[in-house]
Amino acid sequence: MKSIISILALLLGLGLQAQTALYNSGNIRIHEEGQMGFHTNLINNAAFDQNLGLAGFYGSTALAISGAFMPIFFDTEIANDQGITLATGIGVTNNTNFIIGNITTPRLQQDVYYNFLDNAVYVGETDFSKVDGYVTANTFQNFVFPVGDATQLRPLSLNSKGTNTFAKCAYYRDNVANPTEFPQGFNTSQKATTIGEISSTEFWHLQANLSSTIQISWNSNSNLAALTNDVATLIPVGWSISGKSWVNLGANSIVGDLNQGFLISNYFVPSDYAAITFATQAIPSEILTLNNYLVTPNSDGVNDFLYIEKLELSQDDMLRIFDRNGLKVYEEKNYTNGFTGFSNIDNLVINREAGLPNGIYFYIVNMKDLDLDYQGFLYLER
Repeated sequence: MKSIISILALLLGLGLQAQTALYNSGNIRIHEEGQMGFHTNLINNAAFDQNLGLAGFYGSTALAISGAFMPIFFDTEIANDQGITLATGIGVTNNTNFIIGNITTPRLQQDVYYNFLDNAVYVGETDFSKVDGYVTANTFQNFVFPVGDATQLRPLSLNSKGTNTFAKCAYYRDNVANPTEFPQGFNTSQKATTIGEISSTEFWHLQANLSSTIQISWNSNSNLAALTNDVATLIPVGWSISGKSWVNLGANSIVGDLNQGFLISNYFVPSDYAAITFATQAIPSEILTLNNYLVTPNSDGVNDFLYIEKLELSQDDMLRIFDRNGLKVYEEKNYTNGFTGFSNIDNLVINREAGLPNGIYFYIVNMKDLDLDYQGFLYLER
C-alpha cells in the first residue's frame, strides 16, 4: 500500500508542475505508512480526513492552504523555510514534526487554527518553526501551546483541574492597550489597585473553561526592565471580560532574572479573561492613601458611620480610634463600618450610652496582610 501512495504522490507532483495548487474535490486519502509531500498550495473543498500516513510540507516557496473543509492528517511535518499560511485550519490526530518554517494563521480570523485532536503531540518546535497564530487542543488536561510570532517561540503551558474539551491560544507581540491584530484594546489604567505597571510589549489570548494554572516565560525582548527592577514583584494579569478591568491572577512561583525566566499562576478560569500578560504588584504607597473623615450619626443616611472604602482591600486589618487625650474609645478587627459615634471599649468613657462627645478624634489603621500602617483624623458631630 505504501508503494501505491508513493506512486500517487509522485504522479500528483509531476502533474502539478504546471499549476499553482492541488485542488481536492474528493477521493484523496493517505493510507497507513503512506507519505504525501506538498510542494504546492492545497485548496481543500472536500472531506480529507481519513488519513493514516504522513503529510509533509516541503520546499522553499511559501505555501497556502485554503478551501471549504479542514484537512485532518495523521502525521504532519513542515520543512519549508518560507512556511505555510492557513486560510483554512489543519487538524492532526497523531504527531506534528516542526523542522523549519512557521505555520501561520490569520489572527483576525480566530476560527482558523492549527488543531491538535485527541492525544496528538508534536516535536521540534523552535524560534524557526512553530505556529505563528492560533493553536487549539481537544480533550487535554495539560497542554503546552507551541505558539509565537514570526521570529520567536513564546509557548504557554496550560494545566487544568480536569479535561478541557477545547482550548485555544495565540501569542501577540503587540501593545495590549492598542493592538493591531486583535479586535479590541484593553485600557491599562483600568486595573485593580494592587496592580502596578502592565506590559505594553506582549500578551497571550487563551480560552479554556476549566480552572487552570498557566506558565508563561519572558526573554530580553519582553523588556521587563521597563516594568520593574525586581522580578519578585512580577505577577500575571488578565483582562476580566465581566469586570472590564485588569485583575491580578496571582503568581504561585517565579524563576529567573530580568532577561529571562518564567512564572506559574494561581488557579483561574482562562475563558473569563480576554488577554493575559505580565505586570507588577503595586508599591504599598501606591495602593491607597487614607483621608480625614466626618462622622455625623443623625440617621440622615449621610456619614452616619465611619466608612473607609479602601479597607476592603485588606483581609487582616485593625482599626483603633482615640480621643484627643489619647484614650482609646473604639477598636475593631477586620473593620465592618461599625463606628457610629459610640465606644466599644470598657474603660473610663463617661456617659457611654449617650455616645461620644462631638469633636476631633484620631484613628490608626493596621493592614497586616498588606504591611501597611496609617493614621488620620475624624470629626464626630451629632
